[in-house]
Amino acid sequence: MIRLSILDQSIVPKGSTASEAIANTIRLVKWAETSGYHRFWVSEHHNSSMIAGSAPELLMVRLAHETSRIRIGSGGIMLPNHSALKVAENFRLLETLYPGRIDLGMGRAPGGDQITALMLNPSNNFQEASYLQQLEHLQAFFHDEAATQYGPLLAVPQTASVPDQWILSSSGGSASIAAKMGMGLAVARFINGFAGREIVEEYKKAFKPSRELESPKTLVAVSVLCADTVEKAGQLRKLADYTLLQFEKGNFREMNRYEDVQDYVFSPAELERIRYNSGRIVSGTPEDVREQLLQLAGDLDTSEIMVTSMTHSQTDRFRSFELLAEVFGISLSSSADTFSNLSVVHS
Repeated sequence: MIRLSILDQSIVPKGSTASEAIANTIRLVKWAETSGYHRFWVSEHHNSSMIAGSAPELLMVRLAHETSRIRIGSGGIMLPNHSALKVAENFRLLETLYPGRIDLGMGRAPGGDQITALMLNPSNNFQEASYLQQLEHLQAFFHDEAATQYGPLLAVPQTASVPDQWILSSSGGSASIAAKMGMGLAVARFINGFAGREIVEEYKKAFKPSRELESPKTLVAVSVLCADTVEKAGQLRKLADYTLLQFEKGNFREMNRYEDVQDYVFSPAELERIRYNSGRIVSGTPEDVREQLLQLAGDLDTSEIMVTSMTHSQTDRFRSFELLAEVFGISLSSSADTFSNLSVVHS
């Protein structure tokens, strides 16, 4: 049985506002819970007017407050941007407020450009050794084992439980870290379309049990665009391909409408990049998408798929999530609201 989860980046479409983007994230998590999604993670990005999600630990408070069952998490906290002590205190407070429902997904990418990362944390040296030390310090803070020559150093509030911890990985290096630390592994296929089974196999082979996790736990995160018709799915895919090309050019400022790019003709070089990035996106009609996702889950030996959907139209985005819930039959209740009954901002 495949579990479905959502990674939401609070995209600000062209012509919309950050307030509208956050409002839609809140609407989406409430709907996702009634529709059977297992987790809902939010991301950390900086210096981009196109993405409103800069502080997942703050947004998680509101999302957890609006729900009661679905797991709420970060996808992720970019650990080098922060002090380990402050991350521990933020997530201990979240665990205190919403015990047993909090996921701490962590990565080492800057979540933007390196200049911005340095402004967030002037002591960031972008070295793997420093990242590993932060992870070790985090465990000490979570288990009240940190101390200096002057005495204990507590991360407060103290809690009886620890948030579920995950390492975000698009390569084997981070998978090795997750295995060594005894944490869950979230394979970021939406970042690296070539992230494959070897990453998961390496993680499972090297996994060392921790106090919180006795056996390996994995999920794969991928961009998904599901539509009612082949024509609509093709439109969403063209916009997604165009957007990824813009990202590669350093343009993170706006999410265009399909109408803005429908007549755009990709150059041979751009078509090559689209082919290169093709593994990052799954698109099509519901049955086709279901088949592709089941194949992906089998290839990566995982039972959980986390989907992210980047579109300009909120109607298209919510509809994609709804079609996925229907085709996988995950709804927890026959009375769950359908998308048509869910009001979105700036559709």
